[in-house]
Amino acid sequence: MTQILQRTVLFADLRGSTALYETLGNTEATTVVTRSVALVGRIVTNHRGVVVKTLGDGLMAVFENAADAVLAADEMHESMDRITPIGSNPIATAGRSPVLKLQVGLAQGEVVEMSGDCFGDAVNVAARLLDHAGDNEILATVNVVSPQPDEMRARFRSLDRVQLRGRVEPVHVFLLEGRRFSDTAATAYGELMPAPTEPEGIRLVWLDQNRVYSGPSLPVVLGRSPQVTYCIDDSRVSRSHARIDWHGGAFQLTDLSFNGTYVRFTGGSEIISLRRGTCTLHGSGTLGLGASLSDPTAPHVRFEVMRFSDTQPQSPVEFAFR
Repeated sequence: MTQILQRTVLFADLRGSTALYETLGNTEATTVVTRSVALVGRIVTNHRGVVVKTLGDGLMAVFENAADAVLAADEMHESMDRITPIGSNPIATAGRSPVLKLQVGLAQGEVVEMSGDCFGDAVNVAARLLDHAGDNEILATVNVVSPQPDEMRARFRSLDRVQLRGRVEPVHVFLLEGRRFSDTAATAYGELMPAPTEPEGIRLVWLDQNRVYSGPSLPVVLGRSPQVTYCIDDSRVSRSHARIDWHGGAFQLTDLSFNGTYVRFTGGSEIISLRRGTCTLHGSGTLGLGASLSDPTAPHVRFEVMRFSDTQPQSPVEFAFR
């Protein structure tokens, strides 16, 4: 029987399982991954959702109520933080980040339910949001965010309109920040923390592209797709490769790619490797997209964090490094 329903679609994906198999061995890693996916499935059920199918290291689920879907996604992240490999030495693993990272995409809309599976634009959008999610991030469309209670809605920060793979029209995407029992940052629905008193900008330079971004032009998405904010035409660069946000008084760089993003600050020799991770950008330096900065043929994007003490900058604007 085929039904057309309004549903909130959730895709959850565990990343890091390859390294887990290498570190723990097949038996224990399989147990951890299986237990993690089962835990995520139980959380879906506990929040009145339905697991449509499991997808290797993740699953797809649907909810009648968008608020239930967001609460489930929030609890998934909190529960994943408590998962530790069976048989692991607690002393040896103390202080380490969780080995598995969870990305969640949420979209609301009409779905076609047929033979136990679901199809439709909301399904495609929720799945594609995972391409843009960093480690332990929850991304949602505006139709998911709008009906949320005020307290939950205040935790969402707008990432503006994002071009999703295979879709003509961009989608307005929001990032869920903080935890249920912690303070939250400024969001698209109101200031919960004082905004920085001095506006900031970031300059990006690659070949003849010399631009400064600030304020309403953020976040900046760097990638190969012509639809991203800062286009870098190189086969090693993913369509949406990395994202730069202004958050908590600092610029945050998040890798969204398959080949990684690399950071070296001016005056330093260390190269920071990001694999779906995030780091704070300060001062100036160079970003390597898709290949290490030690590779001279890789696309290297220079950046400079700027302070505008006298005037409000327009974005983007063009001017050269001093």
